[in-house]
Amino acid sequence: MSLASSVADLLRSAAGIETHAFTSAIIVAAGSSTRMAGAGSKQMLELDGMPVIARTLRTFNNSPRIDEIIVVAKPDELDEYPRLAELYGLNKIAAVVPGGQTRADSVLRGFRKINEKAKYVAIHDGARCLVTDAVIDAVWQKAYRHGAAIAATRAIDTIKLADEHGFAAETLDRSLIWQAQTPQIFATKVYTAAVYTAVEADELSTATDDCALAERIGYKVKLVECGRDNIKITTPDDLSRAEAILAARREASAYRAPEKPAKQANGSEQEGDA
Repeated sequence: MSLASSVADLLRSAAGIETHAFTSAIIVAAGSSTRMAGAGSKQMLELDGMPVIARTLRTFNNSPRIDEIIVVAKPDELDEYPRLAELYGLNKIAAVVPGGQTRADSVLRGFRKINEKAKYVAIHDGARCLVTDAVIDAVWQKAYRHGAAIAATRAIDTIKLADEHGFAAETLDRSLIWQAQTPQIFATKVYTAAVYTAVEADELSTATDDCALAERIGYKVKLVECGRDNIKITTPDDLSRAEAILAARREASAYRAPEKPAKQANGSEQEGDA
């Protein structure tokens, strides 16, 4: 958790305002991996010595904002999760359920398993394994304030709207374009209204993400800038990019600024070894 978030929590606590609400995370890992070019299930591929899904689960497991994890998995991989939980100390996994025919159906299956105490639900792609605690915390903070929030990043390319024949019809205002990521975090009552409204209207399968469900009932979802490292493993090239990001993070964490010389009792600075 960031220093700013910790300070904010302390201020809320001092004012008698709730600083934590039970939050369930639904990790969606039931994808077919059709774009991995025969490399296998993307969830189980190793990235720097650890399965992709294990990296995702470990980050959510270690987040102080998350109280339980529901995994939605491929039916033929259900038995892998007890082994991963033991191997990586994933003690917040409350249930592992088989996915459905579509992503939206898979999320709904996970949502039906969350604890009745859950006031917030965080939905995340299992293949988006470079998510950090800072990202989870930033999105949670905005969801706590606004009822719904989504990790995203601003578009940097010029965006064209095409007509039905593939010709450029309009150049969109890039400053208003964001690329959606996960986690997407909602107050449970907001997501309940959104998902079941879509079910009743038979529109669940047409939603491109969970944010779209909230938008359909007129709820405004806060966009949270989370940078470009929070990539989703979809193709073999993504693995190479993810390895490069991990290497850069290791290099950054290994760097330490030179320590200042220790002060002696008289206040003068002690010289280092000659």
